[in-house]
Amino acid sequence: MAGIRSIESIDFTGKKVLLRVDFNVELNKKQDVQEQFKLEAPKKTLAHILSYPGVKVALLTHFGRPDGARNMLFSLQPVVDDAERALGVKVRFHEDCVGDGVSAALETLPEGEALLLENVRFYPGEESDDPAFAARLAAPFDIYVNEAFSVCHRAQASVSAITETLPSFAGFRLAEEVRRLEEVRTNPARPAVAIIGGAKIETKLPLIREFERLYDAVLVGGRVANEALDENIEFSEKVLLPKDFQGGDARLDIGPVTTAMFIEIIGKAKTIVWNGPMGKFEEKPYDAGTGAILHAMLASQADVVIGGGESLVIIEEAGLMHKIGFVSTGGGAMLEYLSGDELPGLVALERAAARV
Repeated sequence: MAGIRSIESIDFTGKKVLLRVDFNVELNKKQDVQEQFKLEAPKKTLAHILSYPGVKVALLTHFGRPDGARNMLFSLQPVVDDAERALGVKVRFHEDCVGDGVSAALETLPEGEALLLENVRFYPGEESDDPAFAARLAAPFDIYVNEAFSVCHRAQASVSAITETLPSFAGFRLAEEVRRLEEVRTNPARPAVAIIGGAKIETKLPLIREFERLYDAVLVGGRVANEALDENIEFSEKVLLPKDFQGGDARLDIGPVTTAMFIEIIGKAKTIVWNGPMGKFEEKPYDAGTGAILHAMLASQADVVIGGGESLVIIEEAGLMHKIGFVSTGGGAMLEYLSGDELPGLVALERAAARV
């Protein structure tokens, strides 16, 4: 995606910047954030922008599915403290994401702090990619920065239409995600191995087919493998489905024969892309296959790229995030990019760059 402009050479002095992030995180019963990685993802970009004098930055994100209505069950206020700790700056909350109140909040925002705006999905214009709503979002700002690769597969106002209104750039994390995913998709070190698990064969099958074409081996587990077997989907010899299972007829995890076969292939790999668990990892003992595959990847000499919501939960809970070569923030976005699809958010940034 060479046509996307990075923020590296932009002078933010005195500018008002709208930074699109993805704080669509899971909260536990105590309202504590379960996905710290998402909150930390824009840290480098935010610090870079805030290093310029007189700059004002607002963070914009969606949160859950409030269906275009102001449903306070989906307010971002409970996320503020966690975001502040993750980003290392003071974060103030504003109760809306459009209107004169946003402009006023920016004017009084102390230097070096960030403003977190309320859930953009409180407005129906967000998910309909409404240009008029995008113009309202953009009105108080001079520059737009997209640091939310994980939502770039959605044509939505804060991701796509807004780039028609403001000078638009890619944040450091987004640019790095695109570079790394493009690298493993088109120029991987070999042997190159993809490990695909989780659920929904309809969403994973295009990815399996693409890796079947590009990679040396595709190891398939989870419910995806069960559905592929049940539907008698035919693959080339490069796609390896489980030979045995744990959990009886329910096939809740890959079995020891399959685990050993997968580990042997992983041990020889130079590139590994992993998306999705090998079984019902949230219930013991059906986390065994996923755990064995994860530790085999860590023990390998391969360049490892991991993405997808469940995969992130697994490595975050295991405290292994720092040991992975590259962790993508994208679930659906990663799937679609690696499948060769165009992502509306990236296309919008390319068009914005072409207009300069």
